[in-house]
Amino acid sequence: MTDTAWIDAALTSARPQAVGALLRYFRNLDTAEEAFQNACLRALKSWPQNGPPRDPAAWLIMVGRNVAIDDIRRGKKQTALPEDEAISDLDDAEEELAERLDGSHYRDDILRLLFICCHPDLPATQQIALALRIVSGLTVKQIARAFLVSEAAMEQRITRAKARVADAKVPFETPGAAERSERLASVAAMIYLIFNEGYSASGDTAEIRKPLCEEAIRLARLLLRLFQSEPEIMGLTALLLLQHARSDARFNADGAVILLDDQDRSKWNKTLIAEGLALIDKAMRHRRSGPYQVQAAIAALHARAEKPEDTDWTQIDLLYGALEIMQPSPVVTLNRAVAVSKVKGPEAALDMIEPLAARLSNYFHFFGVRGAFLMQLGRNDEARVAFDRAIALANTSAEAAHIRMHLDRLQRDSQPRGKKAGK
Repeated sequence: MTDTAWIDAALTSARPQAVGALLRYFRNLDTAEEAFQNACLRALKSWPQNGPPRDPAAWLIMVGRNVAIDDIRRGKKQTALPEDEAISDLDDAEEELAERLDGSHYRDDILRLLFICCHPDLPATQQIALALRIVSGLTVKQIARAFLVSEAAMEQRITRAKARVADAKVPFETPGAAERSERLASVAAMIYLIFNEGYSASGDTAEIRKPLCEEAIRLARLLLRLFQSEPEIMGLTALLLLQHARSDARFNADGAVILLDDQDRSKWNKTLIAEGLALIDKAMRHRRSGPYQVQAAIAALHARAEKPEDTDWTQIDLLYGALEIMQPSPVVTLNRAVAVSKVKGPEAALDMIEPLAARLSNYFHFFGVRGAFLMQLGRNDEARVAFDRAIALANTSAEAAHIRMHLDRLQRDSQPRGKKAGK
């Protein structure tokens, strides 16, 4: 067998489970990661010749553990590693391990791994970097490229995160029910942050950072597999799917932002939308609403509208009202104002956001939205001031280009119409 694509897929899929189990054995992130990498090297040598094992994760755990133990022994000048044939011929040992992995160990090992990456002593940037490296298996170079920092800086960030985990003496025992419930929200938030790092990219960086969205969705699906009856995890996964479904329609050929109402909806990914809609419908049936479910329900209303004018803005306004109660935030109110402008007009929306000015004085989107409302009301001079401020706060060239488009329109509208030629 020469095609190794199936091996890459199997290794990626098995990674969280295998690294989690190896972490339980060795209680050290570096040792667990190195053991998994060594097992992968053995898999690349053995699997093309012998075919895939019955359970790739069990195989990788067994081989990784044997190699790591041998490294420890070798450091103590003890016995040598058995031949590859002896290691790869797991027989009953692999079957026994696979059976145990189908039970509680599978769930607990992955949870422990996710919980360690989301340790409260770690800042969000280090949580994300550590999760992408340890759980997802992205290289330091890939992570650095996605975050637009140097490889050395990202290596340092991950090293500091590992050191903090070690210094905090994080327990490696099976997480109890109380800890699971307490830390599950942190894991979900970390996955959401990874997605937003990719989704917020624009222009030239959009394709570079798109894999972050895809990895966040993979992690959300993994979490959903562990918590199949948890409606908020269904909501999180649905939200990411519905948002990512629009990725191919969000920018034009020049990398400029295309607003939702102007997007070519034929470019939306129908498969992701169908999966997301099914998940949010299932979550809502549990009648235990939460912020991720509400945001997913809003995204679902957009996804269900075949044309912009079909969008149920009244329902979106109500959902944002519910989100304001669950998760009060000036940004949530700003988003709700867009729905209000569609239902009650720009003046009502403007009145809603004016009290937010002090708290959002350095927020690009506040001035972009405020300028749009002012322009709709014909208050062009005030709109121009708001748009100028938005350009000054733009995070990307694509955001700045989008605001300049509004300024160009104001400039054209403000010019007196000249007489036609020949008149």
